[in-house]
Amino acid sequence: MQTVLVTGGTGYIGSHTVIQLIAAGFKVVIIDNLSNSKELVLDRIEKLSGVRPDFYAYDIRNFDALRELFQQYKFSSVIHFAGLKAVGESTQLPLKYYDNNVAGTVTLCEVMAEAGCKNIVFSSSATVYGDPGTVPITESFATSTTNPYGSSKLMVENILTDLQSSDPEWTVVLLRYFNPIGAHKSGIIGEDPKDIPNNLLPYVTQVAVGKLQQLSVFGNDYPTKDGTGVRDYIHVEDLAAAHVSAAEKLDALSGTCIYNLGTGQGYSVLDIVNTFESVTGKAVNYQITERRPGDIAECWADASLAKQQLGWSAKKGLQEMLEDAWRWQSNNPDGY
Repeated sequence: MQTVLVTGGTGYIGSHTVIQLIAAGFKVVIIDNLSNSKELVLDRIEKLSGVRPDFYAYDIRNFDALRELFQQYKFSSVIHFAGLKAVGESTQLPLKYYDNNVAGTVTLCEVMAEAGCKNIVFSSSATVYGDPGTVPITESFATSTTNPYGSSKLMVENILTDLQSSDPEWTVVLLRYFNPIGAHKSGIIGEDPKDIPNNLLPYVTQVAVGKLQQLSVFGNDYPTKDGTGVRDYIHVEDLAAAHVSAAEKLDALSGTCIYNLGTGQGYSVLDIVNTFESVTGKAVNYQITERRPGDIAECWADASLAKQQLGWSAKKGLQEMLEDAWRWQSNNPDGY
């Protein structure tokens, strides 16, 4: 049985991935500093998977703690989710993002190299494409960023690519997510943002459940079908499945491999609101406001490379994504 280290494994995407890794036969060890998640998530993972993963409340910047962990376990690979992810906060606190996301990854890689564990799957983001000239976006598009969060993701991609070039024993998989939404079908685990959500969907569900008063739709004058921004929304369970595929295929891959993870379909903000209302029967009170700086008109993926090389493609449609998101929120109105 292969043992995989999952950093940030009690977070939104991490927790869904851990359940699928366990189902696929991996032994999972989680580290998470719990800055944006709760230890209670482990109880939910155990309830859904029948297994309680080994857990350490470590920070990826703690070299000594990581070294001890790598001496204790023989990891075949690392799936690296741990990172700060709020775009707005990153513009206010750039050093916090560079320290945590970039310096933390450097520390992690130093410990991995020392231990001879040279397989890493990195949780990257479509933000590395900046404002793309055309859609759909392929992995060969030029990269650029519009905020420190995106810059931190791109820096880590460059660091991992340079590391692999310097030592061909490394296999690096960079997974560029589009917009993860949804939750586990059971409604037992899901997205639980701290404070006010940064992303559209938890905001919509929190308005519907009565936790927030209204949704602000930032701009309705984009060159899109209804004037609101268009994004590629992907079910978190589909995203988790891609990480399992990558972990299973690491031995067959070599070099640095980059994959877009999306559905290849763009939906506008109003598509999301209208579909959510029809799926749940809940009205979503919203107001059109000014555009946000740094937002782009449209962004969706060409994910055909992941299908060819990982045998992965997104399976779940928008209606199922929204039903599952609502089941989680209505079962857990205050999150965990």
